[in-house]
Amino acid sequence: MKDVKNHFEEEAEEFDDLILKLIPNYKGMINSLISSIPFESSKPIKVLDLGCGTGNITSEVKKRYPKARVTCVDLAENMIEISQYKLARYDDIEYQVADLRDFQYGEDNYDLIISSLAMHHLQTDEEKIAIYQRIYDALTDGGVFLNADQVLTSSEHLEKVNHEQWKAFMLKTLPLDEVEEKWVPTAYNEDHPAPLVDHLDWLRDVGFKEVDVMWKYVKGAVFGGRK
Repeated sequence: MKDVKNHFEEEAEEFDDLILKLIPNYKGMINSLISSIPFESSKPIKVLDLGCGTGNITSEVKKRYPKARVTCVDLAENMIEISQYKLARYDDIEYQVADLRDFQYGEDNYDLIISSLAMHHLQTDEEKIAIYQRIYDALTDGGVFLNADQVLTSSEHLEKVNHEQWKAFMLKTLPLDEVEEKWVPTAYNEDHPAPLVDHLDWLRDVGFKEVDVMWKYVKGAVFGGRK
């Protein structure tokens, strides 16, 4: 995870612009996650944003749930600093620089736990399952977990199709040498996505109910469940 941390520390300032060039339909992914939150907008929900980045999802949560209290967690200090700047108008957001594996989740703490483009950086299936168990334990009864992340298909053919679609998307705004010499190698070296079907099984195995996929496009998906 050290390389991942250094990567995000270096790119924090350009993250919001860059993410739109690297993730196909990033805005659609975020909109799907937000629209899948089942609580009434007036409810003072307690939220944990894992891998908050520059605060994009927390910003959308606060627009829809103005009474929400949010804890933002990210591995990169520079990301947290940008989040604090972007969300400075809110006084009910806490920030922590922490690895997802080291964060103290507690039990029955949150009504909603959200994560975006973070879990696929965990290197092993065992690490992902362990985090899902800790997320489940940290939710209140009836609490919800929603994850927007990079996933694999269950088919070698579809994986090749998605990879080519991803490259074609990046080439709309980025030069060929940057795509082939930087972003494709970075994905191979730093990303450890798992098949979407495995994620769904893992969520069920740790106890989640109503597990489902809310959105899927190229390499991205939004999925989750309720405690």
